This record gives sequence, C-alpha cells and structure tokens, in this order.
Amino acid sequence: MISRSNNGIGTFLSILIAAMTAAICASATADTASEPARGPPPPPQPQPAKVIRAGYKFTEIATGLDHPWSMAFLPDGSILVTERVGRLRLIKGGSLLPEPIGGVPAVHTGSQAGLFDVVLHPHFAENNIVYLTYAAGTTAANGTQVARARFDGSTLQDLHVIFKALPLKDTDNHYGGRMAFLPDGTFALTIGEGFEYREKAQDLTSDLGKIVRLNEDGSVPQDNPFVGQAGARPEIYTWGHRNEQGLTFDVQSARLYETEHGPRGGDELNIIVARKNYGWPVITYGMDYSGAYVSPYTQRPGLEQPVIYWTPSIAPSGLAMYRGDKFPAWRGDLFVGALAFKHLRRVHLDESGNVVDQEQLLNDLNWRIRDVRAAPDGYLYVCTDETDGRVLRLEPAGG
Repeated sequence: MISRSNNGIGTFLSILIAAMTAAICASATADTASEPARGPPPPPQPQPAKVIRAGYKFTEIATGLDHPWSMAFLPDGSILVTERVGRLRLIKGGSLLPEPIGGVPAVHTGSQAGLFDVVLHPHFAENNIVYLTYAAGTTAANGTQVARARFDGSTLQDLHVIFKALPLKDTDNHYGGRMAFLPDGTFALTIGEGFEYREKAQDLTSDLGKIVRLNEDGSVPQDNPFVGQAGARPEIYTWGHRNEQGLTFDVQSARLYETEHGPRGGDELNIIVARKNYGWPVITYGMDYSGAYVSPYTQRPGLEQPVIYWTPSIAPSGLAMYRGDKFPAWRGDLFVGALAFKHLRRVHLDESGNVVDQEQLLNDLNWRIRDVRAAPDGYLYVCTDETDGRVLRLEPAGG
C-alpha cells in the first residue's frame, strides 16, 4: 500500500509527452486474462496487504454465469446480474433462472467489450426503471452507451438509449462502464480512454478518459463544470482517467470513490471531485507494457494525486463502501475486486476517511473478482470473472 495526499487545484496542463510515450502493446491490457506478466516499475516497492481468512465464510448463490460483470438487488431480494456476453440474468428465490431477461439492447462483444453495469433507479420501487451500460457499435466504430428501461419482472420494456460516448473508437478495450447515482438524482458514468487513445484523456472535446455526469434521462445538468465553455463537452465532470471500473457514492461521507486500472503498476483509488484532472497520462505511477515510461512524471501542479496507488497492479474492478450491520469491524471500509491478484481487497479507513491498512480476502480461491456490492441485507456479494462465473455471499463465520 502506498498512500498520497492530493495536490491543490492548478491550471489545466496540456499534454506534451507524446514523444516520450512508447508504442502500446495492443494485445495486452489490464483487464484480459491474456495480458503480459505484470511487474513493478523501479522503487518504491509497496508493502503487501495482510491476508485474512478468519471471521467470514462464503456461500455460492449462483454458478454457471458467463463472465458476470455487475449485480443489482431488487426490493424482493432477487438479484439482477449482467453477463459480459450480453445477457441479463435473474437470481430469484435463491436460484439462477435458466432463461435470460428479454429486451436487452444489442451489445458489441469481443475482448473487453460487452454488457457492463446494471443499476436501479433511486425510486425503482415505484417506477421499476433500470439502467444498463454496455459497448455498442462495431469493431471499427464502438463506444460506451447507457440505456434505460422498465423491468416488468421478466423483460425490459420501453428501452431507450439515453447516452452515447463520443467519439467512437476502433478498439475493444478500456470502456469504463461503471455508473453511480448521486444524491441530487443525477448519475456519474465512467468512460475509459480506449487504450490506444490515451492522449484523449486530456482532451475536453472527447468523452474518452472521462467521468461524465448526467440527469436521469441522459440530459446534461446545467451546473456541470464545463457547461457553456467553448471547446469542452458539457457532460464532462472530471478528466485524466485511464480505465475506471469501480465507482460508488458513500452517502455518509458524501464522497464519490473511484478505482481505475493503471498499465504495469499505478492502479488508483481516487476521490472524485467536479472539474478535477486526475492526470493520465501526464502523470502515472505505472510503466507501459513494453517496460518503457508512459511519462517521467508522478506529480505535476494542478493534477490530482490518488488516495492509494497499487504497484504491482491488482487490476481493480468493482468497488463498494460497507455500511451494513453483519460485519461491524468492516463498517466504513471500502472493498475492491482484484482481477490480476484474484482476491477481494478491504481498504480499512478511519473515521476521517484516511487509509489505515489493507487486507486480502478470498485470495485462496484463485478466482478473478469482477464486482463487489454491499447489499441491503447487510452482506457483501461478489461475482467472479470466469466462463463459469459465480455469485458469492460473504457472511460472518459462525453467523
């Protein structure tokens, strides 16, 4: 674990480092099983997280899911689960129903492309509205999209595409695709930089490498930071991101937490604040897959420092704040799915939100952890990123 404090707000730093950026290895990304072996850049070396095996157990809720990506918990205790291949499934009465839910939009698949997040409208109990994020288009022209529909218990009805990230790209990598509602009824959406278009993360005319903020119908809130600014897309909330696959809003602390993949090293946990620039690729604690420097800088004025960076990469995906009652010792802590290191990571925070230490859970299962959710029943749920993927429920040992 390596912790850093944030730099102050500075002026926007234009990107001047293209000549120092090595060629990207197009077949290797932090989110695929076929990526090259990860290794740390030069010092400092991180300290490993403690391995915790006592105090909890897990129950398999469902098996046989094809790369499950996200979960949403319905008022009746049922669970919606996305499969990256483009299916939406329902776990009801403790069993995975055999037939997928109908009405899912057409999804572009391949490499990291597919169906991503499923999120309930804040008033789902009254309106039955759900949101899906996914890759759409073709291999030559695709991007992250958001659709909104009404779930009638077996099918999605009245589906509308409410947002399309632009410009389209010709890579099947780095979509982002996590979504979280904020207290004012707007939602934040992560959009990756497309892997081969890292410089676009610093380009305010592009959605790539950004977190955007939208109204529930996909329109742009008028208090977004770049509304009315020439040369900037009005939906942009923050910029300078790589591939953000963890996003959660904690009501108690009023913080929007995000995790994103670095290249070889430099995965990040960030606190997201409007109009901030999070630095990629101008600053990074990671190296390119070739072993070359992405940038000579780890800090620059006006660019935000992560709360934590992980080197070597754990490949973070899925992020949850635990505020339940089943694990009192975990209350107020963040949980991060780790794809590369194949564990669930607890980030222990003090009452002020400072990082105290980190722990590894489920590390002996050898499964890539794609998503983690703190459910209304007080338990933690995770899904594993496998062709025979599982949904697991963490419970107190002996409870």
